[in-house]
Amino acid sequence: MAGDTPEIVFDDDNPEWTEADFARARPIADFPELAAAFPNGSKSRGRPKGSITSGKSLVSLRLDNDVLERFRASGPGWQSRINETLRAAKP
Repeated sequence: MAGDTPEIVFDDDNPEWTEADFARARPIADFPELAAAFPNGSKSRGRPKGSITSGKSLVSLRLDNDVLERFRASGPGWQSRINETLRAAKP
């Protein structure tokens, strides 16, 4: 189906890289003056992986849609509220 495939847009100002372009490529660390312009470029984003100080574990959990929608509708902090609800329901 032709309608399912997005149209390819060519950009003369930003052409697709060739094998020669990849062969010439160098890491930003090779250019300290350029790397200095991006001070956070080497830092990862988000929470640290395997943080032992949080006391929490990342899990995958399937919830009914209506339950999830109700918690999300309550605004920011909905994941913490699920945690509190589960803690209160412990056997």
